[in-house]
Amino acid sequence: MGDKPVYLDPSYSFEERAKDLVSRMTTEEKVSQMLHNSPAIERLGIPAYNWWNEALHGVARAGTATMFPQAIGMAATFDEELIYKTADVISTEGRAKYHANSKKGDRGIYKGLTFWSPNINIFRDPRWGRGQETYGEDPYLTTRLGVAFVKGIQGNDPKYLKAAACAKHYAVHSGPEALRHEFDAVASKKDMYETYLPAFKALVQEAKVESVMGAYNRTNGEPCCGSKTLLTDILRGEWGFKGHVVSDCWAISDFHLKHHVTRTAPESVALAVRNGCDLNCGNLFGNLLIALKEGLITEEEIDKAVTRLMVTRMKLGMFDPDDQVPYTSIPYDVVDCKEHNELALEVAKKSIVLLKNDGILPLDKKKIRSIAVIGPNADSRQALVGNYEGTASEYVTVLEGIREVVGDDVRIYYSIGCHLYKDRYQDLGEPDDRLAEAVICAENADVVVLCLGLDSTIEGEEMHQSNVYGSGDKYDLNLPGQQQKLMEAVYATGKPVILVLLTGSALSVTWADEHVPAILNAWYPGALGGRAVASVLFGETNPSGRLPVTFYRTTEELPEFTDYSMENRTYRFMKNEALYPFGFGLSYAQFEYSDLKLSKDKIKAGEGFTVSVRVTHTGKLAGDEVAQVYIKDVEASWRVPNWQLSGIKRIKLESGESREITFEILPEQLAVVNDDGQSVIEPGDFEIYVGGSQPDPRSIRLTGKAPLKAVLKVE
Repeated sequence: MGDKPVYLDPSYSFEERAKDLVSRMTTEEKVSQMLHNSPAIERLGIPAYNWWNEALHGVARAGTATMFPQAIGMAATFDEELIYKTADVISTEGRAKYHANSKKGDRGIYKGLTFWSPNINIFRDPRWGRGQETYGEDPYLTTRLGVAFVKGIQGNDPKYLKAAACAKHYAVHSGPEALRHEFDAVASKKDMYETYLPAFKALVQEAKVESVMGAYNRTNGEPCCGSKTLLTDILRGEWGFKGHVVSDCWAISDFHLKHHVTRTAPESVALAVRNGCDLNCGNLFGNLLIALKEGLITEEEIDKAVTRLMVTRMKLGMFDPDDQVPYTSIPYDVVDCKEHNELALEVAKKSIVLLKNDGILPLDKKKIRSIAVIGPNADSRQALVGNYEGTASEYVTVLEGIREVVGDDVRIYYSIGCHLYKDRYQDLGEPDDRLAEAVICAENADVVVLCLGLDSTIEGEEMHQSNVYGSGDKYDLNLPGQQQKLMEAVYATGKPVILVLLTGSALSVTWADEHVPAILNAWYPGALGGRAVASVLFGETNPSGRLPVTFYRTTEELPEFTDYSMENRTYRFMKNEALYPFGFGLSYAQFEYSDLKLSKDKIKAGEGFTVSVRVTHTGKLAGDEVAQVYIKDVEASWRVPNWQLSGIKRIKLESGESREITFEILPEQLAVVNDDGQSVIEPGDFEIYVGGSQPDPRSIRLTGKAPLKAVLKVE
């Protein structure tokens, strides 16, 4: 019989089914479904659902799950396939947890399938506390890793989503945190289309991301969560986005309370919905009932939003029998399983960047009798996890990782050395109350591993515990508290020092660069991060991470934090020399590049081409190399980047092994963005660089070799 309602009949499209379902709801019911905490509508068989779920580097805030390195660490792998695998594991665990919890009647916050990740904002200023959540400062790298992450989260079933990913925070959002509710980020059309929008466009058009989250700030005068320009004209108009838009949490109330673009709550919610914001993280959309009465919004506009939301829930299989949805049978035992934790450890190992090594690394445990492990991040779990984190079943700090490797054969001396940011460790202690102990430990040891940096209690998000210290942002790029003093005191003992930084952002470690024999940047490497750090320190793993951000020498050289022009920002437009450049990272091995070939020396505008190169491993220890392609437009009519990352490939080579790799360059990668935000391909010469780093003088000095170069003519 055909008496089954259309919305429950899988033979219809999700759109037809969602429209039918919405047509059966009262106005109050529709509005209730536009809040992140959507109540059940029992008469229609709609279960309660909470849209607010986090999965930045593992299922977050929902109990035990595999914890990967923080997003900035994932970015340092420069590895699309690895990020895809990571996201695939996250959605596998998310599915298992969702079905297990739902069966127990637990449909609470953080236990759903709509994940508000990835954060693909451009990390344009190193002071931003939330930059750790991003894939760094470059639009190309952010795009490639963002697309891979979304595909891994959403799965590859032709009908159903494994989980729904969300591209956030749209758009032009990167601090300052303290001002985010009233701030107007002013960006030229050129900067918008050249830097701030490309990753969002690719996630919409290439990765088919299901959801987009608006930012708190205004962009060029319009609040992002109600911006006609961003949501109507660009997102749904230019790019053809079909999914749903969610506001950032409580961002809609900023319209009238902070941005003053509306006067009342009903005006604010009408502005948001009218311009295409479908879901409210928060409770303000309750005012839609008043807005409707006042004629500020129509029932059709509400229907459109609710239909989009129901389509997403249907794509997730929430209205279909379990045996029709491919992901419902994922067993709970995949959560936090051995294979998933091994992958998290692999990602951590590949994310670690060797910034300096005068030959002291790798350490040989057979030749060492004692090690001093010193510093506020040496035995800190907090420094492993970053923000938007889950709960791991096992944590391995750097101190514990070193102990695992050296066993009972090597004596370990440990001192915290100093508090992370205060002038004393014990509240009743005198200033520098752990400094003498740290020096004593160093004096008694053959070698010192000094663990400094930040953690997510002092860099992060506004309204977070990190408020004690600049609303989550950093005032400058120096090591906080007494850490610099500790480093100088330990160094003064004359013992060889290896500096391990745990941080979510660039630090200005110029003194360390001049004095300390070796520097390792480990980011927030996830729950098993200490094991990864020890593996690199003792040569079990050859370091292969690359910087997804520039390490500047000082804050003074940077533009104002509130200035959103890309002028003199990031490797693409900076004028000074970096301390450690974007794309830089050393290895224990040497990789030689040869035989650079372009498929054509001359092309017509609108044609693509390929670049091939041979990479040879000339060292002893097997390892990964991250080959990078940069393109420089030599004769552009408009301002263009110094050069632009345009290809990445991570390859594993055994000692003595040689391999040819090929990069495909698309026509649009030769485009220049003009002042109106349009992409234009101009005739002229383009320099193509391929190597293990950027072609800048500082990278060449640090690595001891220059990338290969070829010239392409566009006619």
